[in-house]
Amino acid sequence: MEKSKVYFTDFRTIAFGDGLPTKLKKLIKAAGIEQIDMDGKFVAIKLHFGELGNISYLRPNYAKAVADVVKELGGKPFLTDCNTLYPGSRKNALEHLECAWENGFTPLSVGCPILIGDGLKGTDDIEVTVVGGEYVEKAKIGRAIMDADVFISLTHFKGHEMTGFGGAIKNIGMGCGSRAGKKEQHSDGKPHIETDLCRGCRKCQKECANGGLIFDKETKKMSVDESNCVGCGRCLGACNYDAILFENNAAVAELNYRMAEYTKAVVDGRPQFHISLVVDVSPNCDCHGENDAPILPNLGMFASFDPLALDQACVDACLAASPLPNCQLADNMAKDDFVDHHDHFTNSRPESEWRSCLEHAEKIGLGSREYELVTIKQK
Repeated sequence: MEKSKVYFTDFRTIAFGDGLPTKLKKLIKAAGIEQIDMDGKFVAIKLHFGELGNISYLRPNYAKAVADVVKELGGKPFLTDCNTLYPGSRKNALEHLECAWENGFTPLSVGCPILIGDGLKGTDDIEVTVVGGEYVEKAKIGRAIMDADVFISLTHFKGHEMTGFGGAIKNIGMGCGSRAGKKEQHSDGKPHIETDLCRGCRKCQKECANGGLIFDKETKKMSVDESNCVGCGRCLGACNYDAILFENNAAVAELNYRMAEYTKAVVDGRPQFHISLVVDVSPNCDCHGENDAPILPNLGMFASFDPLALDQACVDACLAASPLPNCQLADNMAKDDFVDHHDHFTNSRPESEWRSCLEHAEKIGLGSREYELVTIKQK
């Protein structure tokens, strides 16, 4: 496979020169975003709005820079993300939008609308066939994301407690999955009901097409009939009280495989472009309600038409960088029993693993791990 081009610029600026949002605009134009016909097209810009309490997510200024370029090209951009599987501040569209607004993402600040891709309760999805998929036959993707004519990912590249790092593939594959889609990636298991939280409203039962939920008229509580439950996750979105839970029990490698296949479902056969910013490299995902000190320095902005090459270029840059002091990675390396894996992400979270994701992504034809790095220098 031919090497993919990945374009790069650092975070340095000069006095009275371009600010970082302008540098980002110049980067994505140099990378060829203008080759995409956006005239009159709906353009989904997928990013993570950050959990409340976390402040390492990308600043809205970067999102506005991308939206501005899309509008220059005649496109109709909107920022989007899908609801979370876990209880938190982004599990339904109302809370998700309030979280985005509180974190600074508003139509005024980013210059375009904000849509939650899988609807009010995370159930508005569409099944998309994964061509060449080995673990997922049909991915459950937020409908608004698949309705868009053009897809752009804008990723905060950082560490992750399971997948080693969260890059473009995670932002797309996990991020674009509906609540049921996220459940499918994390687990093949079945739900359980927290009876203390169950209100007996029976809304979940109306969503179950398989007789997997049983209502006890005496206790007025719901329970799971595991013989009929197929683990589809539809009940998750129906419960307003966080009474239905799935365990995140998929092995990391299998999670990585499914995440790569979900990414392929999102991007296959459509105009696409991908951007990753290696900045504020926190050791954990932006889904956390907090963020620890960054483990690596701010390395730069990367852009490519190939999400796999983009992830590979970002991780290579990170592995070549020196760890920062007073962070989780430095603390681990200072321990008496430290075992050096020669990998900053594994050294930071030894239970994590990322290589299987990139290997599987290449195997199913998502992109190439071979890339040519093109540096855009500030003038």
